[in-house]
Amino acid sequence: MYLRFERGQGWNCQFLEEDLKTALPRRLILKDSDKLFQIAERGGATMSPSAKFKIQRAINDGRGGIWLELTDEQYEKLKRR
Repeated sequence: MYLRFERGQGWNCQFLEEDLKTALPRRLILKDSDKLFQIAERGGATMSPSAKFKIQRAINDGRGGIWLELTDEQYEKLKRR
């Protein structure tokens, strides 16, 4: 699962299947960029120092993405509206 995010009126987040084309119906708008780190941690993303640096650089650029390793339960929740 891939989380794509972009700064707009907050942080617009879209979840994509591994093909990076198929969007899941669930979208998020976050007010705080720190929430992106929290989602990454809860979503099983690698959170090494270099991974955190890459996320921070994407935040500074205003857009980016994070590969997540979701549980079946997390994935099913995202598939629902």
